[in-house]
Amino acid sequence: MHAEPAFAIVVLTGLSGAGKSTALRVFEDMGFFCVDGLPAAMLPKLASLYKGQADRRTKGLALGLDIRQHDFLKDWEEALAELAAENVGVQVIFLEADQQELLRRYHETRRPHPLESEDLGLERALEEERKLLEPLRASAGLVIDTTQYSIHDLRRTLQGKWAFLNEGPRGLRIHIISFGFKYAAPKEADLMFDLRFLPNPYFDAELKPLTGKDPEVAAYVLDNPTGREFLQRFLGFMDYLVPLYSREGRFRLTIAIGCTGGHHRSVAVAERLFKELKAKNYAVTLEHRHIDRA
Repeated sequence: MHAEPAFAIVVLTGLSGAGKSTALRVFEDMGFFCVDGLPAAMLPKLASLYKGQADRRTKGLALGLDIRQHDFLKDWEEALAELAAENVGVQVIFLEADQQELLRRYHETRRPHPLESEDLGLERALEEERKLLEPLRASAGLVIDTTQYSIHDLRRTLQGKWAFLNEGPRGLRIHIISFGFKYAAPKEADLMFDLRFLPNPYFDAELKPLTGKDPEVAAYVLDNPTGREFLQRFLGFMDYLVPLYSREGRFRLTIAIGCTGGHHRSVAVAERLFKELKAKNYAVTLEHRHIDRA
């Protein structure tokens, strides 16, 4: 069990170049309302506006703060005091990395550091920022060193910490598309399966007007030696593969299932896959892209 409130306020801060923007995108994917570069003095006002709104639109606020703002630390302390007076809790995540890694990232992106000036080069700017933010680091609830992190590592860390917000449907969003190859395959597909080897109801006069949603068509496609063996292997493969995408921190997965016209075989299999994934508590949606084509 977690003691955190249903509606969370998370502040992301730390050293420039340590991954704050990436972290904000992770929280956005988890259903948070995200604001980057918010002045610390505005935090209580925004928190007051969104407090209690989690059930309607968002799971919380994720706010990116950095030292670009004038009197950042002073405004931050005053904001915390104001929030405490309103009995509003804030969880602070401080992101950091070692000096050489930050230098490498800045040289790679060629972006200026917020403290750089004619009198202060990049290396000294990083050192100065580290000193200025030390009090904030000391008070943070979670410090993440991203020196050895990939984007996916950071995503997994944050999703794991706030997994309680995703009780119910799992964090990975799966979209299943049935389609007909004669009309064009979906360009957005991450995985694509060609079912044109399965028995085709199109050539049965009674089944031709129906679709893969109808039990008679589904039985024709899948209740035969080829269909049964395919379905067993296919669903087993999905049981193996989908958790790997989820574990990698993937947020969205699009699975395209095609047959000739997108009317019978692909629809029947897409319906079955949708049912199986739904039963395993994944957040899954289903689209029959060409089912109404003649």
